[in-house]
Order: sequence, then structure tokens, then C-alpha cells
Amino acid sequence: MSEQSGQSENSGSHTGGTSSGAGGGPQPEPIRFFGTTWVGRDGGYGLRRAGVAIGSLVAAVAGCLVLRLGYQGLDIADVGGFVNMLVILMFAVCSAVAFRKTWESFTRRPAGTATEDALRTLKAIGFVGALLAYFFRSLAEAPGEKLRRAEYETARSQYEKRRGSRTGNPAARKGKSAKSRRR
Repeated sequence: MSEQSGQSENSGSHTGGTSSGAGGGPQPEPIRFFGTTWVGRDGGYGLRRAGVAIGSLVAAVAGCLVLRLGYQGLDIADVGGFVNMLVILMFAVCSAVAFRKTWESFTRRPAGTATEDALRTLKAIGFVGALLAYFFRSLAEAPGEKLRRAEYETARSQYEKRRGSRTGNPAARKGKSAKSRRR
């Protein structure tokens, strides 16, 4: 899935918009690779979670192998111990930052500040950490499900509360209250 299509999935209201369908009310926000199957945990949800877990772990292992090849290239080039140490340190720190920021994105919305944009490069360099975060989170739930479920349930309860206060015929309520005042 392209980055642009992933952004279009997350655009708009974070609590879901109102539907023009028969059910009405807020709609759940789709999660990448899961769509809205996370709501009822149906439609192959378990298989998708297993696929995301296996896929992210395989991609992390492949990324580590690519990094190992790059390190071997530095070793063959004989650039020196200091440069080798800097490269290892850089990938370790970037992977740790990417893991932490990716993990945090599963529990809260990114602030959208300049610091989040500045960390985008670090997260790209530390892609192994981001992939590991996806792996570990998908063992328990769809990545981001807890956040989206809380937002969706809040939106549903607010919708039901608003809808409950508007049910019935307002003219009939006025008539009843007027009759009770006359007595």
C-alpha cells in the first residue's frame, strides 16, 4: 500500500463521520491491512493479524540482512573502527526511536508538529524498529486498534446521547407539558 493511500485512510474526522446509510451514526475508521474488520473482529481478522505479524517479522529480518551486507561493505572498504562504530550506533539509536514513536502512534494520535516531521527521517533509517513495533503490537491486536476503538466507542456514545435527547415528536412533548400546567 502506498504512503499516499495510507494517508487518505486516516484523513478526515478521527471519530468517524456520520453515515448516510440505514444505520446512521459514526462509522469506524479503517486500519491499514484490516479495514474495519477490527470492530467485530470478523472477516479474517485473525488471519490478517497473523499475516501482519509474520510479514513485519520477515521484513525486519530481511532489513537486518541488508544492513549486515552494508556493514560488510564498510568492513571490506576498511574505513576504520570509528566509522564502523558510528554506523552501528546510528542504526541502533534510529531503530530505538522508530520503535518508540511507532509504538506511541498505536496509543495516541501524533501531534502533527514540526518535531514529528523532523523524526520522519530517523524513523526511516530505523525501519527495523518500526517493523518490530508492528510485529509485537500485532501479537495482541491490530496495530492502532485500541486507540481507534476508544475513539469509535466515544463517538458512538455521544451520538446515542444526542440522538436520545431528540427522539419523539417535539410537538407532542409540548402538548403534554401544556396539559400538565393547565391542571
